[in-house]
Amino acid sequence: MVLTRILLFLIFLSLIDWYTYQAFKTAFPSQTWIKIGYWIFSFLVYSFIVYGFLTFSRENMNPNFGTMVSLMILSLVPKLIILTLLFGEDLLRFITGSFKAISGSRQGDFLPDRRKFISQTALVLSAIPFVGILHGVLIGKYRYRVMKHTLEFEDLPEEFDGFTITQISDIHSGSFDDKKKLEYGIDLINQQNSDVILFTGDLVNNHAGEMEPWVETFKKLHAPMGKYSILGNHDYGDYMYWPSQEAKAENLKRLFQVQEELGFKLLRNEHVKIRKEGASIDLIGVENWGKGFAQYGDLAKAAADLSAESFKILMSHDPSHFDEEVKKFAHHIHLTLSGHTHGMQFGIEIPGWIKWSPSSLRYPKWAGLYEEMGKFLHVNRGFGFLAFPGRVGIWPEITVLELKRKKG
Repeated sequence: MVLTRILLFLIFLSLIDWYTYQAFKTAFPSQTWIKIGYWIFSFLVYSFIVYGFLTFSRENMNPNFGTMVSLMILSLVPKLIILTLLFGEDLLRFITGSFKAISGSRQGDFLPDRRKFISQTALVLSAIPFVGILHGVLIGKYRYRVMKHTLEFEDLPEEFDGFTITQISDIHSGSFDDKKKLEYGIDLINQQNSDVILFTGDLVNNHAGEMEPWVETFKKLHAPMGKYSILGNHDYGDYMYWPSQEAKAENLKRLFQVQEELGFKLLRNEHVKIRKEGASIDLIGVENWGKGFAQYGDLAKAAADLSAESFKILMSHDPSHFDEEVKKFAHHIHLTLSGHTHGMQFGIEIPGWIKWSPSSLRYPKWAGLYEEMGKFLHVNRGFGFLAFPGRVGIWPEITVLELKRKKG
């Protein structure tokens, strides 16, 4: 089965390379150096990808993995556009040739020649995602965007009218490669001057050591009423090879220490009260609970002994938790904050016009603000990046939520 899949994948790669070459061959019939250059480029890209796969290890997490993913996407996505257009042209050529053969008017070859215009158009269109992906790798992954929302609640304590939350999620510290740009993002968070900072999981990609170079940078985050965090699915080290369960447990213990060094109060299936002028709201934090992912979260335990009438904010890393448990939970949870999806770091968002990402095929609630059954869910698009070292159309997000008491 595995060999069959590999064989089919190789056939597919050969097909898209053959079609891409046809585009270059038709668009530049006399420029031999362009056609040779195409095959040299493809050979070098595939060689690096093969090298990356052969040297990849869950134990040492080859640092070339991100480069390998970038090259795969840079190479394949534009070629898929060329494949689509030229394959469509081939269908028309076949239909035209068949019609002429049936009618007896065929002269010369069965298939009409490829049209230079089609190949040129395919190459131009393929350049658009190529440039976009390149921008995403070089610039987009640090193109921080502040998203602001104002939410109104009838039962918000008056003392918390105007209370502000800055939410960040999915830091993935093991992916960072530019300290200056990261520091700009940290300064941007602090500039929001929110009452609290809430981090909704995935501090690292796989192990606690990834955060070591960035501890001093993230320690600069400040909020007058506290910084709180939860764990995401990547924080447990479940996607990395460990020599023993003891080593994995030690890593998680170190991650807890790092959270403390950063000044975050880590909530693990528990809650705290945030107090202001004699009033309070309940902040609940659960461990990761995701449909199709590890389900360490225990909402009932985290909300135990809470008053049914209190105002509640839940931090839960995976937004699927909202539909599966939270919105049907016995207590009314006013606001749930999640992350996890990253918006797949790829998509199109034009406010008021379009909002789409491949992430929407997996998660009905994948980015932004949702309201259902009188309960709000906000899904942060993520502060960092993972696997693909870039962002195309879905920029890293800093969310600011202002809570208001609904008037009369």
